[in-house]
Amino acid sequence: MTEPTTVDRPHGAQPGLPLPAFARRRPFAVLLLSTGIIGWVASAILVLERLALYQDPDHVTSCDINPWVSCGQVMGTWQSQLFGFPNPLIGIVAFAVVITTAMALLSGARFGRWYWAGLQIGVTLGTVFVLWLWSQALFSIYILCLYCMIVWAAMIPLFLLLTVRNLAHGIIPAPPGLVRFASEWAWMLVAISYVAVAASVFFRFFTAFTGL
Repeated sequence: MTEPTTVDRPHGAQPGLPLPAFARRRPFAVLLLSTGIIGWVASAILVLERLALYQDPDHVTSCDINPWVSCGQVMGTWQSQLFGFPNPLIGIVAFAVVITTAMALLSGARFGRWYWAGLQIGVTLGTVFVLWLWSQALFSIYILCLYCMIVWAAMIPLFLLLTVRNLAHGIIPAPPGLVRFASEWAWMLVAISYVAVAASVFFRFFTAFTGL
């Protein structure tokens, strides 16, 4: 749903284009806060589970459900600490920035173009990293991590809606037609992404899920 309004639209945005309701300051702050908290909590649980494994190699993590859904087994792979430390530590810091941004917006703060551009770059890099982890889980490790998937679920709307928000506000230069399409189809793009990820997991683990 979009509304033909220029409320809360900074200088540089394309005039006459509809501004999605979620792209206004307060609704978008709530969206950032929601995705940030979900991602931060999932990352924090993974860090705690990782610390427990350091203390006790035989520790059974809370999401060790079966051979195909096991955080413990995923944590034993090199992909779980790509930069030499547990990946969830990145999530702890990154989602804290998202939460802080949301709280500042709810308090009435207004950020400059440079801040939104920086946040876009950071979230985009995070999304690329998540896509890589998704590909590794499905096609290399062949084991799912429940809390990792919760982080995936948080990143999808965070990336897509932040991108659409920045398009609508003129932070990302784009043709009017692209901005209008993205604004009108933002939530549908989120839904399609969820379906695509769920389908990829289902078909990759079809035998594990069905026993066939």
